[in-house]
Amino acid sequence: MSTDSKFAPRTLTASEYVRELFGPEDNAAILVRNRSTGHTVQRIAKAETIASPGFQTWLATQNASGSDVFMGMNPIKDGAYNRTKENIKNIRHVYLDLDRNGDASLEAIRNSPSVPAPNFVLDTSPGKHQVVWKVSGFSQDEAESLLHSLANQFGGDMAATDSTRVLRVPGFANRKLPEEFIVQARQESDGLYTHRDFTIHEDSPETPRHLSDDQERPRMVPRDHKSQSEHDWAYAKRALARGDDPEVVIQRIADYRSEDKDDPNYYARHTVSKAQEGLERKSVVVEKADEEPGRTHQ
Repeated sequence: MSTDSKFAPRTLTASEYVRELFGPEDNAAILVRNRSTGHTVQRIAKAETIASPGFQTWLATQNASGSDVFMGMNPIKDGAYNRTKENIKNIRHVYLDLDRNGDASLEAIRNSPSVPAPNFVLDTSPGKHQVVWKVSGFSQDEAESLLHSLANQFGGDMAATDSTRVLRVPGFANRKLPEEFIVQARQESDGLYTHRDFTIHEDSPETPRHLSDDQERPRMVPRDHKSQSEHDWAYAKRALARGDDPEVVIQRIADYRSEDKDDPNYYARHTVSKAQEGLERKSVVVEKADEEPGRTHQ
């Protein structure tokens, strides 16, 4: 870990926040979603462009018109036009979305010996926060395993455990709320953290483990680790198998993934379609198996 022990916490504007998250030439994803119309716009642009006055004015106009403003937390590869996992350049941040008992969870993080001091804390609504750490040396699988462990440990949103996740941008109103709330961001550390700074592990989240330099770092992804997409697909199969209306299942998944998918409705419909195909194939196999005992063998 590299950090300045004399760092003085400060409040960040949207432009300052973007510049702290990324280098000027990094590609970053901005997502603007209007909750009333469902219209979503995603733009991939250089961080210096996103932080510029002109781009910030466009975001402010969108926000004033009823749209929420989000940003992807990891840089995008050159030439890519969306923020799929394949297009993530590298892992720069891990994070938590504290949407339940947020104040208590944030206090637990600040007092925990298992995690370092957060780099950024965003107040997204009364009593709700998003916490961000700057990191290096993580693969996507390692980062998502840690995200899952952090969410388990501190009561974070389990949907925010994907490397493509978007979080809110400070300085803009949270349009999810009936009363206007302007998202605020505080920088609380300038640290750059590695694996050794997080001592939470999947097999025993309550037991910190400090590794010496000559010890092998344990595998952070358990054998049965599933991505959020796999969980969505499994949920769709269960819901359809018990007779739920497919359109209702689609809406549930779309609502659940509304802040981390470019087009949540398309994603949800595709997931349910695949689940239906899986159930139909299983049904065919069962029917054929039922026919076997009646066959006559020569």
